[in-house]
Amino acid sequence: MSCSRTGHAGGRAAAPALCPRATRKAGGPEGQEEMSWLTGAFCLAQSPSGPRHGPRLPRSPASQPCRGEDSLSSTTPGPMSMPLTRAQPVPGPEAMETVAPAVDLVLGASACCLACVFTNPLEVVKTRLQLQGELQARGTYPRHYRGFVASVVAVARADGLCGLQKGLAAGLLYQGLMNGVRFYCYSLACQVGLTQQPGGTVVAGAVAGALGAFVGSPAYLIKTQLQAQTVAAMAVGHQHHHQSVLGALETIWRQQGLAGLWRGVGGAVPRVTVGSAAQLATFVSAKTWVQEQQWLPEDSWLVALAGGMISSVAVVAVMTPFDVVSTRLYNQPVDRAGRGQLYGGLADCLVKIWRQEGPLALYKGLGPAYLRLGPHTILSMLFWDELRKLARRGQRQGS
Repeated sequence: MSCSRTGHAGGRAAAPALCPRATRKAGGPEGQEEMSWLTGAFCLAQSPSGPRHGPRLPRSPASQPCRGEDSLSSTTPGPMSMPLTRAQPVPGPEAMETVAPAVDLVLGASACCLACVFTNPLEVVKTRLQLQGELQARGTYPRHYRGFVASVVAVARADGLCGLQKGLAAGLLYQGLMNGVRFYCYSLACQVGLTQQPGGTVVAGAVAGALGAFVGSPAYLIKTQLQAQTVAAMAVGHQHHHQSVLGALETIWRQQGLAGLWRGVGGAVPRVTVGSAAQLATFVSAKTWVQEQQWLPEDSWLVALAGGMISSVAVVAVMTPFDVVSTRLYNQPVDRAGRGQLYGGLADCLVKIWRQEGPLALYKGLGPAYLRLGPHTILSMLFWDELRKLARRGQRQGS
């Protein structure tokens, strides 16, 4: 909306109408005017006849004051002119970084699959440590796996170097399914503005993680059972003797039915829920904090790397107890009805571990767990962030 202009007596054009927030003083023979710029928006309507010189004319009573939010071009008397434009809101970080949820599905799955290739050997070691001494008091069982380095050597001796990549196919399937769903749902939450609300990032991460864990549960079940398998002399936990991913799927389907593929999901959903909430919330916050410190170039991949390193500490701290429980639930033997023979569910598993192995058993394999979850979080967040940059760059070039 522009300021109104009215005719003046004698056919002369009306003087420019001033907003209440702008004041003007005349001085000098040329009637030069000085603007006093006050806080807020203001405008100055131009006369149809252009800048005028000479004595200032009184403002017509019929003229109306301008609205501060209107955008006008104003020319002040004298040689200089300044355009006055309405300030536009600056989009927030989420709005600038948005990519389509379907694109995030592909990018998230790809990033986590890439990370899985590097961290799967650590996952094998972690699984063996978490199953070692199952429901036995400390000191009453042989310890085949002692610490990270010794455990890597023990796995390599028992199963060969290829044994460090046991369950890789099932792990890739799990990462693709779980993280594809997780990042898709999280991207949807960003699109509708949930992550802009207080605590919205945590809620979005938790819900997305729970849905992803449910979808990927059969793959995680098979991955755990394959990684636990080894020679009898080094065996820990129940041995399922699967030959391949497809063979495991067929065996479970034939013996336990469709429900058997989701056995142990009660431990997987809480595990990924807390892990996803911690990962996504702390990564976004940590990355923003690193950018604000201006230690690194804003678009550098080192920013995402630093954010992932900070995020990994929170992920391991909250996720490890659920990780131990989930491993036990997935690997336990079952009866003919498909019911677990050792644990009745999440709560029963927690109580039995606490009573028979002690509370520290919930953090069994903490070192390898961090060495696995830490790099996996760092790499997956780094790959995801870099792939999103490429996707946004492609979108800008396409438009």
